[in-house]
Amino acid sequence: MASDPTRRAPASLLAVAAIFSVQFGNAVVGSLFDRVGPLGAATLRLGLAALILLVLIRPRTRGWTGRTWLGVVMLGVGMAAMNVCIYLAIEEIPLGIAVTIELMGPLAVAAAGIRRPLDAGWVLLAVGGILLLGLQRGDSGSGGLALTGVLFAAAAGGFWALYILASARLGPRVRGIDGLVAAIAVGALLVLPFGAGEAVDAVGRAPSLLVAFLGVALLTSVTPYALEFTALKRMSTRVFGVLSSLGPAVAALAGLVVLQQRLGLWQVLAILLVVCASAGVVATSRRA
Repeated sequence: MASDPTRRAPASLLAVAAIFSVQFGNAVVGSLFDRVGPLGAATLRLGLAALILLVLIRPRTRGWTGRTWLGVVMLGVGMAAMNVCIYLAIEEIPLGIAVTIELMGPLAVAAAGIRRPLDAGWVLLAVGGILLLGLQRGDSGSGGLALTGVLFAAAAGGFWALYILASARLGPRVRGIDGLVAAIAVGALLVLPFGAGEAVDAVGRAPSLLVAFLGVALLTSVTPYALEFTALKRMSTRVFGVLSSLGPAVAALAGLVVLQQRLGLWQVLAILLVVCASAGVVATSRRA
């Protein structure tokens, strides 16, 4: 049997790779979003991801206890709600600001685990960078933010925190990523009643969307969730939460590369602050 390369890779590298995958995938979604709608996009993303993983992994669920299944359901709820809320937020406010607000969820998880003054310093540095990035509207931005978009992004952050905690607690109870695969299937079933109509209508009018969202499912769900789930088995939720502060920085990079979005001076400074905080927490964290 071939060895799993993720077993040898550092947990921090897996977490960062997951962030790059999901943010560049979101940039691709940005070019398709107006054709399928937020709920349709979430349905296609999770539905296709579930199908791919169920075929590839075939999770072994025999022998799972009721407590394990409860963990799977909680993880599925976190995934489904996080995806739906962030897409609804992106419909109302810019992607970079939505991701910035969403990141308050995992940073709250990180702050809850503070044990040393140095840890608190890294969290504060990350928060400062995120706030600075979120305050920038870009060259074409104007006006205030839609309250509904801000609330959806904040809700996505809360469900992201649930996802982190549920992943960390479920991981040791199941083999490999079996729990993750089952949870994605649960999440897809939860979203299906709300977005199936939009998804079917959009794909019926443009069948090429199905191929596009196959790629999106790989970039934004299959690859990052597998990497994150594996990483959370080997690192604390505090470290993972601060590493997640790379999200807005990587989103800005994805916007530049995929969507040709220009970066301002203050945005670059904000990215540097976030990257320094993320690197600092990894360099100074104690081994578990």
